[in-house]
Amino acid sequence: MATQWKVSGTYFESCNCNAACPCVFTGPPTDGECNVLLAWHIDKGGFDSVQLDGFNAALFAHTPGHMLQTKWKVALYVDQKANDQQRDALTRIFSGQAGGHLANLGPLIGEVLGVTSVAIDYRANGKQRSLTIPKVAQMEIEALAGQGGQDVTLSNIPFTAVPGYPAVVCQSKQLSYRDHGFSLQVSQKNGFYSPFSYQA
Repeated sequence: MATQWKVSGTYFESCNCNAACPCVFTGPPTDGECNVLLAWHIDKGGFDSVQLDGFNAALFAHTPGHMLQTKWKVALYVDQKANDQQRDALTRIFSGQAGGHLANLGPLIGEVLGVTSVAIDYRANGKQRSLTIPKVAQMEIEALAGQGGQDVTLSNIPFTAVPGYPAVVCQSKQLSYRDHGFSLQVSQKNGFYSPFSYQA
């Protein structure tokens, strides 16, 4: 019998595309390739009897062309505060191995660069989101101001890591990533945030 699990909380991402990223509309990346960093904070979750409340995870993905037409290189980072069982559960969930929505990314992945247990500082403050992985990544985004100062949102996005929730369109203050031979440093580019909920 398959393991029952469910996790929910908040997520955000940033990439090197202009806002709003054309990849989510199944178009080609702004600059010919897409480098994206996604981050999740679990408010409430469990994998069978393993509790996952309060843990973080992050995923870096590089696509050398159109996201749906090229093979991705990915690297997963899981919260070092997790014990062995929790770390295994986080890895299985956020790699897609445990099923759920992220399993749909499996056919797109050509190479897994690594799975690393690291310190992950995830912060959500009003319309801002930030992530720090020491010596690896720094990401900070802020919601774009729409009409009347309201959030700009996208619903029913064709291609998203977080189905079922409107995404708030953001602009990055910074996105830097240095690992596995990549060196990315951009600002004033795309970002999204929303709640998330995955289960299987």
